Amino acid sequence: MYIYCLNNFELHLLDVQHISKIFQDTPALQEVSFSIEKNKIYGLLGPNGAGKTTLIRNITQIFIPDSGAIFYNGEKLNSKHQNNIGYMPEERGLYKKMKVGEQLLYFAQLRDFTKQEAERKIKFWLQKLDIESWRNKTIEELSKGMQQKVQFIATVLHEPELLILDEPFSGLDPVNAEVIKNEIFELHAKGTTIIFSTHRMENVEEICEEIFLINKGKIILEGNVQAIKQQYKKHLIKVEISASSIINESIQQQTNMVEQTSTYLIFKLKEAQTPNDILKILLQNNIEIAGMTEILPTVNEIFIQAVKEKI
Repeated sequence: MYIYCLNNFELHLLDVQHISKIFQDTPALQEVSFSIEKNKIYGLLGPNGAGKTTLIRNITQIFIPDSGAIFYNGEKLNSKHQNNIGYMPEERGLYKKMKVGEQLLYFAQLRDFTKQEAERKIKFWLQKLDIESWRNKTIEELSKGMQQKVQFIATVLHEPELLILDEPFSGLDPVNAEVIKNEIFELHAKGTTIIFSTHRMENVEEICEEIFLINKGKIILEGNVQAIKQQYKKHLIKVEISASSIINESIQQQTNMVEQTSTYLIFKLKEAQTPNDILKILLQNNIEIAGMTEILPTVNEIFIQAVKEKI
């Protein structure tokens, strides 16, 4: 029995509650629970075989959980919600022998668009992504990057409320990756909620507000990206200095300096020590300071550490 507070319905677009999925006695998901708020971008991270794809397929109703439940806008997930969700799989779901325009029309009509409405939306997106000249080409005639653009159009054509992207930059050169990234930001600005699954941590840093890290079928870390960085920080600060500065023995004795170059120093704060304490010591020793920043771990570093801690 699942009991929910009505207030949560106003906040959460998706509620995943204790879902499990087993394949041939091997658990792919184990009591997975999390909530997705409206109009945010979430990163779904995890090593290969962690359960990411299985989780996505449960949300998109390709699979049905063996136990637990998923709620969409406070209502148990069912077939009528399929038109509210767009899913772009890592493995392309395009028909190689079909022409681009015919294929997009087919997908649009599966979403209950009239032919006229579908043609209007297809034209808009082909022009927007600068591939209108490819309309009468078959999928197999396109490069991987062009195929990815067509896949993206097929995913967003029906203006889904929840957009799930699995490795959306796969096969894209830097220029086209930037095009798709800008489209993701634009959709988000218009109110689309996005779940973004990728192995490219630099994209997570740039795109995602929140992350979920899954390993061995369990959520092992979740929350706001910046808050998680603070949680995993190692109390390191970087101080930029002039090249003429002389680092004497007094500085080394009073601080825990872990790296030294001609233009910057890195310190690990001692217990009860603050960045201001470091600055004070440096100034007392006539060090010309150009700037100071706190060094926070990257999402990639957090990913590796969190997975190792749960092994």
